[in-house]
Amino acid sequence: MATSETGPPGAGRAERPLGEGWVYSVVANDPHGELVDRTGVGEGELAQIDELMAALAGLRAAEQELTRASLTYMQLNETDMKALHYLIVCEQQGVVATPSTIAAHLGISSASTTKLLDRLEKGGHVRRSRHPSDRRALAISIEAATRVAATRTVGTQHARRFHAARRLTSEQREIVIDFLDDMAREISIADVDWGDPGDA
Repeated sequence: MATSETGPPGAGRAERPLGEGWVYSVVANDPHGELVDRTGVGEGELAQIDELMAALAGLRAAEQELTRASLTYMQLNETDMKALHYLIVCEQQGVVATPSTIAAHLGISSASTTKLLDRLEKGGHVRRSRHPSDRRALAISIEAATRVAATRTVGTQHARRFHAARRLTSEQREIVIDFLDDMAREISIADVDWGDPGDA
């Protein structure tokens, strides 16, 4: 369980080891209240919030570890894996994937999509074919061997998240959904003046 520090800044730091999750403590990160107004928030609430932040960090770490392992196993990069996932879902739903729909899904240019598909096709992961109803377009599909490899390894591991969600009650799921949506809105950079890559 994460701990929160309510004494003077620096108090007890020399004696207390930095346990797992402590680095995510609100007070450890913001001892003078410059980032977060903690007025009216009790010590017990702070400790619970610290524990929640540490749990979120644990989830991110697990996802990052899984991503690294999957990229290493498949010998592909993250964008490649996202493209293959999209193609698997399209295949499962009977949807014809095209270079333009892949580009839209990934948020990349048509030129970048062409390079991606060239790379995946050369690696034996996808194939281009004539679109069944649009002669001007190409249909992109995932090769069977790649689909099987991705589904039996990475896909199976990602699907295990379902079990954690299933163990919640309906009311608990609604609370988690609302919390995650609310947190996503809070940390969105849509309205900040430093979030434009062109400002770098």
